[in-house]
Amino acid sequence: MSIVSASRTPPEAAARPLPRARLDWRLRFAALSLIWGFSFLLIKVGTNGYAPFQVTLGRLVFGTAVLAAAMALKRERLPRGARTWGHLAVAAFLLNALPFSLFAYAELTIPSTLAGICNATSPLWGMALALVALSEDRPTRVRVAGLGLGFLGVLTVLGAWQGFHGLDATGTAMALLASLSYPVGWIYVRRTLAGSSHSHLSLTGAQLLLATVQLAVVTPLFTSAPTRFPVLPLLAVVALGALGTGLAVLLQYGLVAEVGPTTAQMVTYFIPVIATAAGVALLGESLSWSTPVGAVIVLVGAALTQMRRCA
Repeated sequence: MSIVSASRTPPEAAARPLPRARLDWRLRFAALSLIWGFSFLLIKVGTNGYAPFQVTLGRLVFGTAVLAAAMALKRERLPRGARTWGHLAVAAFLLNALPFSLFAYAELTIPSTLAGICNATSPLWGMALALVALSEDRPTRVRVAGLGLGFLGVLTVLGAWQGFHGLDATGTAMALLASLSYPVGWIYVRRTLAGSSHSHLSLTGAQLLLATVQLAVVTPLFTSAPTRFPVLPLLAVVALGALGTGLAVLLQYGLVAEVGPTTAQMVTYFIPVIATAAGVALLGESLSWSTPVGAVIVLVGAALTQMRRCA
């Protein structure tokens, strides 16, 4: 579940020397997998006490606070230029405000395990969109086969042969639409902000700030102010923002810069596994055989879509 401005970093940002990391990148990779994997559980707990838009707004507020603190420590400034801010506003909507809100609404009616598996379809949507939108990213037979296999896995997860019996269609559609929103946002960013002279941290901080403003405008229009503040859901929202949004962005930024975007993106394949384990073990969500089997097929298909032709 990437929430950074794009899945690829501008060359000059990747080449910029970074201070020596305190933790081995594998440990940070594992931490990022756990944080994003548990995010779906935190969304479910948060929506037990607050409206979905309120959960999303809280998530963005605490996530932006973490990014603001990191920018202050590094003495980074927000980007300048109306054109840059305009593009970041679109990116904020596609990569943060829209998918975060959709997942929150989806988990009102579907289990967190299913939401986590739907999130794993992002590489599949990205592959399908790249065929149309990115002329430089041409398909191979293996990648096309992975696309077909991945969507077969989605049908397996949803129990298509049973007529999707017992499945909330609206919630599932929201989760899949949220997963589609990420690659749409990545493609937009690659076309508009790739090669920007601003640092990745600066762009991402501004992006989260704009997403927060967007939710701050929308939330009062669709929800009333809470009359009580249940502690456990509130703590879930704080953790979702500070860890699942703010800290996760910093971890991913460091991983992309250190080991490259290809290796960093591998975290995508661990998220549904952790989300499923957390949902079953901690929330008592039921799990039929088709869910893990379909999830494995989805992940294999997604992995195949990321393979590049050997030089």
